[in-house]
Amino acid sequence: MKLALVTDSLAHLAFEDMLDAASRLGLSAIELNTGGTSNRPHVDVPRLLEDADARKRLLGCVREKGLKLHALNAFGNPLHPNDRTQADTLVDSIRLAGLFEVDTVVTASGLPAANPNDTMPNWVTNSWTKENQNALRYQWEEVLFPFWTGIVALARENGVSRIALTLGVNQCVHNVHTLLELRETVGPRIGASLSPASQFLIGADPIQAVEVLEHALYNVHATDIMLNPAVQATTSLIDTGNILDMAHRPWCFTTPGYGHDADWWSRFCYRLAMIQFDGCISATHQDLVLRPMDALHKSTRMLRDVMPLAKRNN
Repeated sequence: MKLALVTDSLAHLAFEDMLDAASRLGLSAIELNTGGTSNRPHVDVPRLLEDADARKRLLGCVREKGLKLHALNAFGNPLHPNDRTQADTLVDSIRLAGLFEVDTVVTASGLPAANPNDTMPNWVTNSWTKENQNALRYQWEEVLFPFWTGIVALARENGVSRIALTLGVNQCVHNVHTLLELRETVGPRIGASLSPASQFLIGADPIQAVEVLEHALYNVHATDIMLNPAVQATTSLIDTGNILDMAHRPWCFTTPGYGHDADWWSRFCYRLAMIQFDGCISATHQDLVLRPMDALHKSTRMLRDVMPLAKRNN
C-alpha cells in the first residue's frame, strides 16, 4: 500500500506547488482530477490529449518530485440525462490514461433519470412500489449496462485495465452488491473505489466491504464522517439540511481520525493488507473546519502510523 493525494484537495495551489506539497507530506503518488464534477484546476485535458510534449512535461514534473501518477479521477455522474459533459470527460480521461500508460481511472457509475421522458437523475432507494421497480429496470437494463459495456470496450482499446467506481449515495452502484452486479455483467475491468465516508453514510461497514470485495477493490479514498448521535436519533442519516450547519446535522465530513479514531483506521488498513491490497490509499480533503494542508498533515500522519509495516511503502 502507498499513500497518495487526490489533487483537487489542493485545488487552490498551482500544479507544481501542489506536487511540492504532496512531496512534503511524504506521499508516493497522486490521483489526478481530470473531469466529472471537477473543474480540473491543474490540467488542460484537451491539450494533453493532443500534445505529446505536454504529457511528457507533466510526467517529468511528477517524477522530479519523487511521485508517481497512479490514477486519473473523473468522478461525477456520467449518466446524467441533461449533462453530457460528465460522460465526455470520462471518455477523455480514459483516453488520456492510455496515453500516460496509467492503468486506473477512478469515477462513479452514474445515475440516470427514472424513465426516458424524465429530465433529472433519480436515486431509487427501495423497490416497494411498481413505479420504483420499473425505474430500476430502466436504469440498469436500458442505461447502465449498455453504457458501461461501451466504456469497458473503450478502456480495453486504450490499455486501461481498471475502472474504479466510487461507491456512494446518488449513484446506481452505491454498495458492494450493486458493484458486483455490474461487474458480473460487464466484466472485471470494473472494480470498486472504496470511500469509507460514503459507506458510513448508507449504514454499511467499510471493513466488511473490503473483505467481500477482495480483488475487485481497485482504489481507496481516505475519507471520514463525524456522527452526531443526538440529531441522528430523530432524523436518521438522511438529512437535507444546510451542509454548513454542522451542529444540527446527524453527520458531517471530517478528517480521518476525527470521525473514526486511529484504532478503527488501523483495523481498516490491516484488513486491506489481509486481502493483499497493493494499490493506493488516496488522501482527500472534505473537512469544513480544518484548512486543506492542516487536514492532510493530520490524516497522512495518522495513516502512516497505522498502516501495517509489512505493507508500508512511505
